[in-house]
Amino acid sequence: MALTPFFVGGSDIFDPFNFDSLLFGNRLSDRTGGSSSYARDVAAVANTQVDWKETPEAHVFKANLPGLSKEEVKIQVQDGRVLQISGERKKEEISHGEKWHRVERAQGSFLRRFRLPETAQLEGISASMENGVLTVTVPKFQKPAPKTIEIQCS
Repeated sequence: MALTPFFVGGSDIFDPFNFDSLLFGNRLSDRTGGSSSYARDVAAVANTQVDWKETPEAHVFKANLPGLSKEEVKIQVQDGRVLQISGERKKEEISHGEKWHRVERAQGSFLRRFRLPETAQLEGISASMENGVLTVTVPKFQKPAPKTIEIQCS
């Protein structure tokens, strides 16, 4: 299955396969030398790490979302079979008299999408968040055991 990260902010869409957008950004201010937080916005997407494993019973997604509360994260199923995890890492407010020396933690909106396979049971999806790790469990349809038909003699 293909994993497709996107950047959401205004009308921009981050395309990890567009090399020019990685180098130069999508915004006019990025191309004209204006100051921008584009690199941090890209980092917000790139740093939203998601693991996807399949067990016999379910598909399990685990996303590292340090510092986010469950109210800041949104989980949806769109277009029939696309699991979407989104949210925003808000910029920390600067108080009077404070001076930042380094800003490395990613901030901005993020959106990750995963096309679910046919075996995914969309009605039973559950999610939990513990210690900055979001776990989304998508149960699978269980194949019925083969039924043996007894042959009757007449």
